[in-house]
Amino acid sequence: MLHELKGAIHMVHTDNLDLALKMCARIARILEQLLQSWTVLSTLTPSEYVKIRPFLLSASGLQSHQYRMLEFILGNKNPKILNIHITRPKIHARLKHSLEAPSLYDEVIQLLAKRGFPIDPERLSSISQECTQHNQSVEDAWHTIYSAPHIHWDLYHMAEKLMDIEDTFRQWRFRHVTTVERIIGFKRGTGGTNGINYLQKKLEVVLFPELWHLRTVL
Repeated sequence: MLHELKGAIHMVHTDNLDLALKMCARIARILEQLLQSWTVLSTLTPSEYVKIRPFLLSASGLQSHQYRMLEFILGNKNPKILNIHITRPKIHARLKHSLEAPSLYDEVIQLLAKRGFPIDPERLSSISQECTQHNQSVEDAWHTIYSAPHIHWDLYHMAEKLMDIEDTFRQWRFRHVTTVERIIGFKRGTGGTNGINYLQKKLEVVLFPELWHLRTVL
């Protein structure tokens, strides 16, 4: 999936939305497959998990650099995460590059500006290393697109593909929380987090804020 995401970023950057849309459709389907993995994991009972938990020691999903790179590419960035991988220089360097590079959504917003939509220069000039924040000029651009989809069809289609991706990713996060609570309740996570409370906080993350808020104002 990382390959498809990087490919989609390149295609958006070069204004080749036909290929970008194809890649985004594949990304959403991959996420649907990953979502189903929780169906299998949820069959693990608390009694069964207690038997294997000691062998996990401090192993945790926090150590998955590929998952973190996925979130960075989708715009959920957090520079503090790099500290977890400080002892693995090559992985640390790859994550740092993803943190500092434009996300998929950043590239889409850049494309909006190239197509003539008046996006705030400040939004265009800097690459945030934090989670994507709402920008009114971006929402205004999407409002124009959604108000006349027949005129801006490829951008309208791109927006809906982004929504497909985040919709499925939200479902994945929710299944994660539900499965963990079903198996270990409110115990602390093996990686040192406070378990369910930590995961529930992640449910509040919004990757494409303007597209979600637009639903209210249309």
